[in-house]
Amino acid sequence: MRGIRTRRTGVELRARRVLRQSGVKFRGNVKSLPGSPDLVIPELSLAIFVNGCFWHGCPRCFKAPKHNRAWWVKKIANNKRRDRRVARALRSRGYSVMNLWEHDGDDRMRARIDRANR
Repeated sequence: MRGIRTRRTGVELRARRVLRQSGVKFRGNVKSLPGSPDLVIPELSLAIFVNGCFWHGCPRCFKAPKHNRAWWVKKIANNKRRDRRVARALRSRGYSVMNLWEHDGDDRMRARIDRANR
């Protein structure tokens, strides 16, 4: 577990690249906001979380491990509960919240960011 990265993961770096290519200014890993969003676009008041499919229980990709299954199901359920709580806290501060998933390709990320940028 010590080797699990929380910042500057491969998928987060991809999202950063897509934002730069779209000409969007952003801040990364903003600790002053609830949940330390991976990316924040201040002029849009948009907080972006780049979620790993396993750790955040992606509805499309998540499969619980066979070993110690009950513990993992509880762990992922708690992660999802925390994600909802953090999103509520950010919305109460006037931020919109976007979740990008590990399985999202660059084109899908770009389309979602462009839609939010309008």
